[in-house]
Amino acid sequence: MTQPNPAEAILGLSTAYWASRCLHMAAELGVADVLGEEPQSAADLAAALGVQSGPLHRMLRCLSNHGVFELQDDLIRHNASSRLLRSGGQSLRPLAQMMGLKMHWDAYGEMGRTLRTGEPGMAIVAGDLFGYFAAHPDEGRIFDGAMTAKSFAQIGPALAAYDFSGFRTIGDIGGGAGHLLAAVLDQVPAAEGVLFDLPPVVERAAERAHPRIRYVGGDFFNDPIPACDAYLLMTVLHDWSDTEAAAILAQIKRAAPAGAKVLLLECVIGLTEGFDFGKDLDIEMLVMTTGRERTAREWTAVLAEGGWRLARIHPTATDVSAVIEAEAA
Repeated sequence: MTQPNPAEAILGLSTAYWASRCLHMAAELGVADVLGEEPQSAADLAAALGVQSGPLHRMLRCLSNHGVFELQDDLIRHNASSRLLRSGGQSLRPLAQMMGLKMHWDAYGEMGRTLRTGEPGMAIVAGDLFGYFAAHPDEGRIFDGAMTAKSFAQIGPALAAYDFSGFRTIGDIGGGAGHLLAAVLDQVPAAEGVLFDLPPVVERAAERAHPRIRYVGGDFFNDPIPACDAYLLMTVLHDWSDTEAAAILAQIKRAAPAGAKVLLLECVIGLTEGFDFGKDLDIEMLVMTTGRERTAREWTAVLAEGGWRLARIHPTATDVSAVIEAEAA
C-alpha cells in the first residue's frame, strides 16, 4: 500500500471533520431531496431550505471537493454519491444524520476521559446508547434508519458469500427491521424466518410483515429465544463487551436445537490487507458502546465463552463484515 506524504497524512486526518460536518448538515437539511435532476443555484436551494446562500454554496463546494455533489459554473448538480443522501429506498441519509447528532459529537468530546477510564464517552454524556434512543424517539428513528441503511451494504455480499439453502428455520436475532432476514428468505423460498428484537422494534417491523417471518419481541439477555436451525446476528455483538456478547450467545445456545448454527455478520480485524475499516469502526464502539471490533482470535474466544465453536470465516466482497460461522461446542 502506498504511504501518503507524512505531512499530508497528518493534515488530512486533523481536518477530516471539516468535510464530514458538511455532510452531516447536508443530510440534516435535506439538500439532496430539494435538488432535482436539473442543476440549481445555491440561492435557489437556500431559499427552499431556509438558509443563507453564501454559506450553503461554500458548504456544497467543500462536499463537491470530496466527491459528493458536483459544482459547475456556480450551479449544483447531483452525482452518484449525493443521490445516496436522498430520502427513501436505499438511502444513506439517516447514517449521515446519526453521525451528526449532538450527542454523538458530545460523546467524542469525552474521548480523553474514555482513554483514562475506559468508560464510553456516550455513557458520560447521556447514559446507555440504546436507552438514550428509547427516551428520544425522534433520534431513535434516525438510528433505526441508519442501521437499515448500513445493512444494505452488507446484505448483498453476505448472500454471495454464504449458502443459506440448508436451513428450514432462520432466526434474525436483534434484526431490527428484518431486511437481512427478508433477503435471505427471498433467496431460500423453502425456509421460514423468525425476527427477534425488542418489542417496540418488532412492532414497527411487523407493520410491513413478510409472509414467512414470525415476529417475536423480547430481550436477548433475558427472554427465551425461539428454536431455529440458524441464528443470524448482523453487527449486533460488536455493540457489547466480551462478557455481554458471550451472555447473548449463551442465551441462544439454550434455545438452539442439535445441529444449529450461529452466523455472525461482523468485521474481522486483520482479515484484509491494507486499509481495514474495522479498525476505524472500533473507535465508534470505544466511544459509543461497551463493545469492540474483534480479530479472528478474539471472536473464537467470545464464541467459546458462549458455548460455540468457530467453524469457518467466510470473507465477503466488502471489509464491512464477514460471515462468521459457528457450531455448538
